[in-house]
Amino acid sequence: MPELLIELFSEEIPARMQQQAGEALLNALADALAPLAPSDLRAYTGPRRIAATLTVAAQVPGRLVSERGPREGAPDKALDGFTRKYNVTRDALVLRDGFWLFERDEPAVDAATQIAAVLPDLLRRFPWPKSMRWGQGSSFTWVRPLRRILCLLDGAVVPFSLAQGQDNGHGLHSANLTEGHRFMAPDTIPVSSAAQWKDSLQQSRVMVDAQDRREALATGLNQLATAEGLRIVPDTGLVDEVAGLVEWPVPMLGRIDEQFMELPPEVMQVSMRVNQRYFALRDADGAAAPRFAFVANIIPADDGALIVAGNERVLRARFADARHFWDLDRKHSLASRLPALDNVTFHAKLGSLGDRARRITRLAGLLAGMTGAPVEACERAALLCKTDLTTGMVGEFPELQGVMGGYYARHDGEADSVAQAISEHYTPKGPGDTVPTAPVSVVVGLADRIDMLCAFFAAGEKPSGSGDPFGLRRAALGIIRLIRENTLRLDLVRLFTFAAEALPASLRDAPDLDLLPQFIAERLRVQLRAEGARHDCLAAISVDNSDTDIVRLLARASALQAMLETEDGQNLLTATRRAANILRIEDKKDGPHEGTPDAALFEQPEEQALFSALEKVEPAVEAAFAGELFTDAMREAASLRQPLDSFFEQVTVNAPEPALRLNRLKLLSRLVRMMRLIADFSQIES
Repeated sequence: MPELLIELFSEEIPARMQQQAGEALLNALADALAPLAPSDLRAYTGPRRIAATLTVAAQVPGRLVSERGPREGAPDKALDGFTRKYNVTRDALVLRDGFWLFERDEPAVDAATQIAAVLPDLLRRFPWPKSMRWGQGSSFTWVRPLRRILCLLDGAVVPFSLAQGQDNGHGLHSANLTEGHRFMAPDTIPVSSAAQWKDSLQQSRVMVDAQDRREALATGLNQLATAEGLRIVPDTGLVDEVAGLVEWPVPMLGRIDEQFMELPPEVMQVSMRVNQRYFALRDADGAAAPRFAFVANIIPADDGALIVAGNERVLRARFADARHFWDLDRKHSLASRLPALDNVTFHAKLGSLGDRARRITRLAGLLAGMTGAPVEACERAALLCKTDLTTGMVGEFPELQGVMGGYYARHDGEADSVAQAISEHYTPKGPGDTVPTAPVSVVVGLADRIDMLCAFFAAGEKPSGSGDPFGLRRAALGIIRLIRENTLRLDLVRLFTFAAEALPASLRDAPDLDLLPQFIAERLRVQLRAEGARHDCLAAISVDNSDTDIVRLLARASALQAMLETEDGQNLLTATRRAANILRIEDKKDGPHEGTPDAALFEQPEEQALFSALEKVEPAVEAAFAGELFTDAMREAASLRQPLDSFFEQVTVNAPEPALRLNRLKLLSRLVRMMRLIADFSQIES
């Protein structure tokens, strides 16, 4: 099959858009060239180009196209309109299955013609998140000015232009030319195939594959660090970003002036990352090292001495600014900043940050009593946890909120547990973060998130679809992880109610507050699904969201899953569903069939056996649930498998005698009612 190579060469593309653009190009090509059955699609992205290689069929096969027209016997006007549409006479139509048809042969179209026909429109509709116009005479837009279009099919140029009528398309047309590295090899390069394109660009100091650049960059940085007994602080996001900024990565190391090493390591790392895209280093003990790493885009003639010196000079200025904030912020204690929180609006309906801090403090006091954490320390940490938002350092680097509060609290002489809680109360921020275990940290983290959920739900800001501007799903997952990984027994409904009582009076009875238990349950199911666990078991035991003790819910779900993985559990599930289906059908006729079955009406031993088993199992299950012995409860329920199987094998539920039928339906109703104590088995996936 012919090989198609497309390269779109432009000015520098923002790093954050490159991968998405490569995927969009492949998707657009797959759709536009579907008649050519494209395969082996691969994207290449970089600072100045996005490209794709794929194989296509040699041609679009010819085919017979049948256009259906009016029905037989339709008015002449309808038939005349149909013939005018296709510029044919009535003699060209055929009658088939009661409809007039116009059939025509579409000839085969060679691949180059098809590609040239669809690519101009594809490029004009390319879905950049942001695009720009440039020059005059064309409305064509691109993320940055587009300079060249390379398009080859088996080495031959596929000719097309972006011009449309009076729009000159900036004079852009397809060719077989690309360009090498902007500084080290800026000449044009003729291209004859995808392999030669990659090799020629490699020789011209351009790595076209983003993954190759990532690996070269990471390997080079690690080698430089290891040679000095240091290690690079892992930062996958920064590696990806820098790989999108350079065409030929050249890792280098610089030195940090000793005068700046008193800065918190988080401050140095964030300043380097945000402002300069530098990598932080640590020594063997994990302490911040007086070195930094960066990646140049050229091979310097002086082994990088001038480049390193320039970057060191820039970093000194950045760190001088950070030290200014560090020194200035410590002149005012966190406690003295509390009044400033009242001047910062948190949300138009929810008051100020000061109001929020007082709500969190109130919640922290209740949570401390529920978890056994020290109340005074929890309330102190909760009161101060948002004060670092008024500092210059957090104003400059919002990523350091919480972290800087911890440093400033220690400087102010606050208790270590208070400072630690302030520092940790935003964690976990994502699935890869560790969860705090210190009691005060856990309490403040929970209070912060519970207040956030209640406040925004009450204000009508709950997530919708994919939109979650306030990160409420992330907050819910944080609550779940804090509870699960610290094995906390909490009544979330009580906490939500308590939190709502502190909201502005107009929001305390907001209807969306009732949705919070369901919202937490949904997030818990999402987390279980991500872990590969059976989320349907959780759905089955929390169908009404009446129980919000996460630890108890998970224990019940785990016991239910263990039972269902046994043969007895599977058979019991099948039999219970059968009983529920029978009742559902019969209840529509003359139900509901509730009440206690009469043992005197039993005619078959299987009825008596099932009744006796229920008499024994039902109180045992209730007692096991009361003691939270969920595995015991499941084992007792599983013992019903044999008498239930025998009942369905030997007993006709819908007996012709009305009294006998009613009694047997009552027996099944009791079974289903007892099983619902365990779970709603209709939620279990087969």
